[in-house]
Amino acid sequence: MKRIYLNEVATRDGFQIEPTFVPTDTKVALVDALSECGYAKIEVTSFTSPKAIPMLRDADEVMGRIRRVPGVEYTVLVPNKRGAERALEAKADELNLVMSVSETHNRANLRMSMADSFAALGDVIKLVDGRTPINISLSCAFGCPMEGDVPQQHVLDWAQRFCDIGVRGFTICDTTGMAHPVQVSRMVEALQGSVLKHRPELQLALHFHNTRGMGLANVLAGVQGGITRFDGSLGGLGGCPYAPGASGNISSEDAIHMLDAMGYDTGIDLDKLLGVARQMPDIVGHEVPGQVAKAGRITDLHPAPPETTPA
Repeated sequence: MKRIYLNEVATRDGFQIEPTFVPTDTKVALVDALSECGYAKIEVTSFTSPKAIPMLRDADEVMGRIRRVPGVEYTVLVPNKRGAERALEAKADELNLVMSVSETHNRANLRMSMADSFAALGDVIKLVDGRTPINISLSCAFGCPMEGDVPQQHVLDWAQRFCDIGVRGFTICDTTGMAHPVQVSRMVEALQGSVLKHRPELQLALHFHNTRGMGLANVLAGVQGGITRFDGSLGGLGGCPYAPGASGNISSEDAIHMLDAMGYDTGIDLDKLLGVARQMPDIVGHEVPGQVAKAGRITDLHPAPPETTPA
């Protein structure tokens, strides 16, 4: 079986929507614990304005205090040149840039047009000048909650534009959980037949939300289509403010459990990861959507109930 690489996004994408501030010490301890579980990447934080995302106002301190484990890439989201400068100072292993492929969502989320976002992110890429690898995340690639369907060719065109200006990889994001498995299969096939055909060395990842309960089915469709990199959030934390009431990202531990059960090599120590996952309700102060941390692995057996004697 092919190796599947997991990128953990709980401490950035998962935490940023939480209403109660997670203490810096807790974030550092969580990243350190995740670093021991076998992840390929951990998206630690975001170098955005503290006014925009108060939860991540401690980004510089967190990046300065985490214990870096060889073989794990510590990536951060950056929205602009100032964020990129901070990320470079913090010695991030990768910069993740974000733009929506829906004009309406991009304006709502980033307060600018797609053309302006592309120009601004192009300036970031020029500033970095190859010193640190760059990933571009394309939001709403499988549909927009305000516009509806997003044409597949539209996504391919934007992916190609970013590849042409110097990124190491890109993530195709189902930001509000609108994707279904057939759509995922078609997108993967189209990407492999266009962008990746000419740049096979590019890292391609898929990012799913479980808003409508299809997250793991979409992961499976991606794996069966040849994709080997996926984002996940411990406990299923996260969500988009433009999909009110929706659950968050796919649960990392649930996805890893599924892939392990099917014989795929994720490189993750699932027992260790479940121990960390079971801390998440206490960390965020509420129950989380992840299932395997509650129910246990399918190999966790239970004693039979005692026999009863009829009265």
